[in-house]
Amino acid sequence: MALDVRIFETISPSRFISFTIPNPNSPSNLLRVAVLDSPIHSSPRVAAMLVPKHRETDWIFSTESGHLQLLLNLPDISRLILIGDDSQDISDSPEDKDEILEQRLKPLVVALSPKTLPKEEEMPFLIYEDNVVSSVELERSVGPYVGEMVIEDVEIEIDEATREFRRRLRFKRMPNLVQSDIKIVRRRGEEFEPQLTELVHPYLAPMVASLSLLIDDSELKRRPKALCIGVGGGGLLSFLKLQLGFDVTGVEIDPEVLRIARCYFGLEERFASVHVEDGIDFLKRCSSSSKFDVLMVDLDSTDPIHGVSAPPVEFMAKDVLLAARAVLVSSGVLVINVIPPDKTFYEELKEEFRQVFAELYEIDVGNGENFVLIATVSIRDGKRGFTMQNLAPVVLKYIDAIQRI
Repeated sequence: MALDVRIFETISPSRFISFTIPNPNSPSNLLRVAVLDSPIHSSPRVAAMLVPKHRETDWIFSTESGHLQLLLNLPDISRLILIGDDSQDISDSPEDKDEILEQRLKPLVVALSPKTLPKEEEMPFLIYEDNVVSSVELERSVGPYVGEMVIEDVEIEIDEATREFRRRLRFKRMPNLVQSDIKIVRRRGEEFEPQLTELVHPYLAPMVASLSLLIDDSELKRRPKALCIGVGGGGLLSFLKLQLGFDVTGVEIDPEVLRIARCYFGLEERFASVHVEDGIDFLKRCSSSSKFDVLMVDLDSTDPIHGVSAPPVEFMAKDVLLAARAVLVSSGVLVINVIPPDKTFYEELKEEFRQVFAELYEIDVGNGENFVLIATVSIRDGKRGFTMQNLAPVVLKYIDAIQRI
């Protein structure tokens, strides 16, 4: 049945339509066209984007949720048209071929634009850029709580002279977000193994730097103890054990995520004791029996319009914060990854923490997204002393970035 282009004459919030057409550059092949209207109706501006070569099956470009996140990152655009090559041709197209394709597709983009678009309005073809040079999918899996997920090895470009291999975990519900990210190194032939003594995910180094607010570890007659709520790939847990000598306990709600951490991300059982349980339930259950020097929380929630935020609002409840304080020793600290959806959320979060904890500190991760919030059970009086020798400068630099708030 032919598609009636008149349906595109108006913006219809959240409407998503996809179809295929012959490729003007190669009529025997098909192009997949996906049209999404913003759920937040604004001006009738339209943009188009050619899917990067060899990325057509990536959830960022092949799912409605990925398409939505691309669109929401373009606040002045109400309709985003994605065009990708559905063929199995693995050859690289020269840039001039893409430019020819853009010119040949402009009449289509015009036909898919709303009537209210001013005739003089230029409809740009946007370019998607990230640092991924190539990727290999290792496995797709489904967890009972997080849903579909993909594990992949990627080669990324650090700068013009440096490339690096990473292993990543992404969830289909938010494919544009890398949930876990570790460095991998080639050991034997084509095999890669995790490099567990480095932290590459942007907010993990600041979280580790927060440990400088603990008491001097030389005064402890035991190994320091860490509780990590939210395991993901387990990179933080492995680092705490291998680099800093912590006894580590983890809590992960999704058993499939834990399996992936053990299978692909090097989280061995000897590194951490991990409970498969809701993190908040665990806190409330063990608050009277177990004591830790540090509680590290890395939990997020997703909203189809506002995207990812952290922590979930449930963690801001006073009874949860009291349970969090109760599992800590008198000199303990709570360290939490924060992705505020707006300024009000973050201010309310800090106010809730002030009602329960003695002091608050903050690290601005500097990526325009994450903050690390640190809450202490007792007043520090400016004392810091936990020894963290042999750490990379990327961790140490964040110690000086700690600000009391």
